[in-house]
Amino acid sequence: MAESIVLLGWWSSPFATRVRIALAEKGIKYECEEEDLKNKSSLLLKMNPVHKKIPVLIHNGKPICESLIIVQYIDEVWKDKSPLLPSDPYQRAQARFWADFVDKKIFHCGRKIILTKGEEQEAAKKELIECLKMLEGELGDKPYFGGENLGFIDVALLPYYSWFYAYEICGNFSIEADCPKLVAWGKRCMEKESVSNSLQEEHKVYDFISQLKNRFVIE
Repeated sequence: MAESIVLLGWWSSPFATRVRIALAEKGIKYECEEEDLKNKSSLLLKMNPVHKKIPVLIHNGKPICESLIIVQYIDEVWKDKSPLLPSDPYQRAQARFWADFVDKKIFHCGRKIILTKGEEQEAAKKELIECLKMLEGELGDKPYFGGENLGFIDVALLPYYSWFYAYEICGNFSIEADCPKLVAWGKRCMEKESVSNSLQEEHKVYDFISQLKNRFVIE
């Protein structure tokens, strides 16, 4: 009997994008169902009754929620294909640490850059650059955070690469000027089909963010 793999997601969600990258990197075929987050489907509410949010991976009828947990699940179930997490326990713990760092820092700094102005926005820009420089330090001279191949940290961070342009336009600054190594990493990752076919085009992301600004930013 063929496996049933369904992803409940939304096109602009960096969290759903992580799952798409992981599935593509593993070469796993799946069905993607786009959610209307203003009118959530009964399937989403049934599959994730606790948080009621995307992404949700439904594997043979069983739901897995929260993007980093989903990516780890994918890596464990299809462990014979392009491993994302290191086999060494310490290195695996470090990969989880930096992925958690991305979740705690990058998303929230970017959101502040988009939705605030003045001193608050300047503080968010400074914090974002500081965080990205820390990630550059972790990357070091490796082609990918995972070493010679795409790894767990890469999958966690990559969705935000297509948001960099929007951050720069909204905040009037250059990420590449301060973090050239990280931007070069993003361009290198984009040469992989698993990434380029999963990430949204940066101008489309900016158009979406512009709509958010019009709704939430007080002039």
